[in-house]
Amino acid sequence: MQPTTIPRLLFASAERFGDAPAIEDGATTLSFTELAREATRACRALVAFGLAPGERVAIWAPNRWEWVVAALGVQMAGAAIVTLNTRYKGSEAAYQIRKCRTRLLFTVGEFLGFRYVDALAGQDVPSLERIVTFDAGVPGAQSFADFLSGAGAVSEADALARARAVAPDDVADLIFTSGTTGHPKAVMATHHQNLRSFEVWSTVVGVREGDRYLIVSPFFHSFGYKAGWLACLMMGATALLHPVFDAGAVLASVERDRVAVLPGAPTIYQSLLAHPDRKKFDLSSLRLAVTGAAPVPVELVERMRKELGFSSVVTAYGLTEATGTVSICDPGDDPVTISTTSGKPIPDIEVRCMGAEGREVPRGQPGEVQVRGYNVMKGYFEDPEATREAVDAEGWLHTGDVAVMDERGYLTITDRIKDMFIVGGFNCYPAEIESRLFEMPGVAQAAVIGIPDARMGEVGMAFVVPRADAQLDAEQVVAWAREHMANYKVPRHVAIVEALPINLSGKVLKNELRERAKRELGLS
Repeated sequence: MQPTTIPRLLFASAERFGDAPAIEDGATTLSFTELAREATRACRALVAFGLAPGERVAIWAPNRWEWVVAALGVQMAGAAIVTLNTRYKGSEAAYQIRKCRTRLLFTVGEFLGFRYVDALAGQDVPSLERIVTFDAGVPGAQSFADFLSGAGAVSEADALARARAVAPDDVADLIFTSGTTGHPKAVMATHHQNLRSFEVWSTVVGVREGDRYLIVSPFFHSFGYKAGWLACLMMGATALLHPVFDAGAVLASVERDRVAVLPGAPTIYQSLLAHPDRKKFDLSSLRLAVTGAAPVPVELVERMRKELGFSSVVTAYGLTEATGTVSICDPGDDPVTISTTSGKPIPDIEVRCMGAEGREVPRGQPGEVQVRGYNVMKGYFEDPEATREAVDAEGWLHTGDVAVMDERGYLTITDRIKDMFIVGGFNCYPAEIESRLFEMPGVAQAAVIGIPDARMGEVGMAFVVPRADAQLDAEQVVAWAREHMANYKVPRHVAIVEALPINLSGKVLKNELRERAKRELGLS
């Protein structure tokens, strides 16, 4: 029987997998037994600090082994982790620390040229009592090693008692999201929700004991944390930690570390395929890719199989408010299903697509995805009004995502409601247009946004990255689009670019593209 709390999972996995490697991070390797021991030491230090059950501890750091140890220690102590985006500025991190009233922050000295402790100087964080850095010698902070030395004040027996007292319905983490409305809000997920959701996810996609799993998605995101190191801990796979996506570095890691599992956003695989030195690397160890939630072009799946060597490519869909998981393809599904859908709902939850008038749309018609079941968040932290806006009185989570459900119950996510734009009265979904543009010879990546237009209301603008061996211009792209898609979907403006701006999860930053469009086209 699967453990129902993360601390119980940790010790069950230590007993089950023992000296097998749980985490590899550069020169540091921790076995499952060592990971449990280090997490217990962190729990003891946290209890010595005075951390009480139900409190919250923030982690603002890139993927590294200390992140996992700190998180498990917090959860063993009965508290919840608050994950902060490593690209946040000081004011953004301060807002979330203040919102969750965290007394303790784990961070790093510097990452990608950004000094985290310095960024909080002068910010309004009245609750914050201590900053602990995984790096030593950072002014204004205590080192992680020094913090852990406080473990001597609390016995191992007391720490284990705290861990045993954690209940399945206790909050394990708070992950901030823009949600379906307004300002960023902290989504509360429980231990039980996390373990039940990702036992299903791990089993269906096919993560195996002994797999070598390269985690390129950041730990502050569900894909890096829950579908990443937590899934590895659950299944007995080795988590190989990667701090920031770089196509060349990932290709080198696949060869050097014999990576079998490499999940990521579609742009991750597009970047690997477009890398000019890709053929120089031995990628024969690759087996499993998991991607989504926008439609994944058939050509991309075919190239992932033929050129990257994945024998299993699976698409899935989820969002933070649904504990990261809603639907998954079965690896045994036919190629068209895997390429064009995000699978069927995970067991024991309900999913429906609703029209604007509040009725479920017929199969094959687009509607807002709504979800009800054990994976729906406990709520937004201390924000009952926003919770009521997102989850209705009948328990249905309104996702803000648009999808078509086929007769088998499989979902094809077409877009976010907020990203849809209307051209002369016709709804346009950027992901659909992007998928078609990816079929154009010479196109490596494409991103589409809606921009204002005096005559049509809105029109599409495409940002296109050519393949390394191709030359494209805007006129060619428009001409191809006119030949292959309905006129209202054809982008009226095209920018040929070297790369798309992406976040650490590999998702395209469309707000940056909108700002660029405003500058270059003189939009108001």
